[in-house]
Amino acid sequence: MRMLAAGAAAAALALTATACGQGGGGAAGPEAPAASAPTADPRISIPADIRDKLKQHGIDLDKWKHGEWKDWDRDQWLRQAQDFVNPVIQGLWDPSRMRKAEQTPQQPVQPHDLTGDQGVTDPEPAPVRAREAATPYASSVPVEGKLFFDGPQGSMVCSATVVTDPAHPGQSDLVWTAGHCVHAGKDGGWYRNIAFVPSYNDKGLPASALQSADRRDLAPFGVWWADWAETSRQWISEGSETGGKGSPFDFAVLHVEPESGGSGRSLQETVGAAVPVDFDAPAVRDIPSITANGYPAAAPFDGQRLFQCTDRPGRLSLDASEPTEYRIGCTMTGGASGGGWFATGADGKPALVSNTSIGPVSAGWLAGPRLGEEAQGIYEGVSRKFADR
Repeated sequence: MRMLAAGAAAAALALTATACGQGGGGAAGPEAPAASAPTADPRISIPADIRDKLKQHGIDLDKWKHGEWKDWDRDQWLRQAQDFVNPVIQGLWDPSRMRKAEQTPQQPVQPHDLTGDQGVTDPEPAPVRAREAATPYASSVPVEGKLFFDGPQGSMVCSATVVTDPAHPGQSDLVWTAGHCVHAGKDGGWYRNIAFVPSYNDKGLPASALQSADRRDLAPFGVWWADWAETSRQWISEGSETGGKGSPFDFAVLHVEPESGGSGRSLQETVGAAVPVDFDAPAVRDIPSITANGYPAAAPFDGQRLFQCTDRPGRLSLDASEPTEYRIGCTMTGGASGGGWFATGADGKPALVSNTSIGPVSAGWLAGPRLGEEAQGIYEGVSRKFADR
């Protein structure tokens, strides 16, 4: 994200699980299949169409597998949405690499970035102290997880959410996150090796205990690689590493596949839940509360545990020509970016209404985009792309 906020209690949000497929599923989710262990001879699993796309860009799969993905020559850094490539590399995200991934893709918003107010920005909210989600996370917030990816500066982290798929009811492989967690915006391109780990560190073990943790401890439901990603055209053309430029359109949708090939069960069936996305959420004043979720990684947090903040939202405007955003008090920091914001939907159940995008240097609040036609178009587009699978 870009930082975040301090003060009241944030209740754990238990989502109604979808009982599907073998093993059923309750709020705690079905029993997780064993995560595949890293192999001594990593292999790439890649669909033919993506293989062809890599060839078009002069990428040799064997060289890519052995580290060519680390070449971040700007002339070769793929920028367009149709150029997203992310071949699975077995065992790349092993426990050590996951633990050490601490960088976040954006910097905190500076005070001078908040000068574009449309005259509708509400007073700055009081900080709400982030509180750790109840463990196991697979019971309290089964749809939330941690996103890992590589950028020019090294391994990075964000947060993400399992959302429903209209093309595959009860069997979704869709994940919602921030645009800046998959694409660097106007000055860069797509990040690499993007992988989602639902219920990361499910038991909430402290960092000291994770030194000896195995992959099952960190990834109880396995590692899921993005085989497609889409973000807004506004983020790709306007998004910036610092400040709030592009943040009203800072959202993305991923389609994922299990690293190990899995048992044929979808991500939703595996974790036992998925949350619907509300593209017609009521105006700020009509939402009594929003709960933001994420794995904050910047001090005083360490990125290893899932936290939440609950607050009544207000409005934030950074640019008079762009939509206003939701803003809540919250002390979470970088790493919580992309994490889902939940409010009560029209049916009385939790729905995703936003995701963490920006926050100030002082980490007193968070802001996220209000999801409208642009976000809905991306979501439905990714769903249609994989409708026949």
